Amino acid sequence: MYILTNDRCTVLYTGVTSNLPQRLWEHLNRVDRKSFSARYNLMRLVWFEVTGDIRGAILREKQIKNWRRAWKVRLIESLNPEWKDLSESWL
Repeated sequence: MYILTNDRCTVLYTGVTSNLPQRLWEHLNRVDRKSFSARYNLMRLVWFEVTGDIRGAILREKQIKNWRRAWKVRLIESLNPEWKDLSESWL
């Protein structure tokens, strides 16, 4: 699971994948130009969580998607208080 945002941190996108580096590459290269992440320029990885169970990850994604923005902000800031792009060193 992961959360992306834009440069101004005004929009949050929650997603789930089995291959985070590949999925980030797809977001950054706007593979689907009509996607939500492409429309809102969501290219900064600000939070992620690794699980060994895809079903659990999907349930967690759905849970977080239903959270209020303030709760998501707290989650992000608990591990990444400066909202740095966590994928900078990967790609």
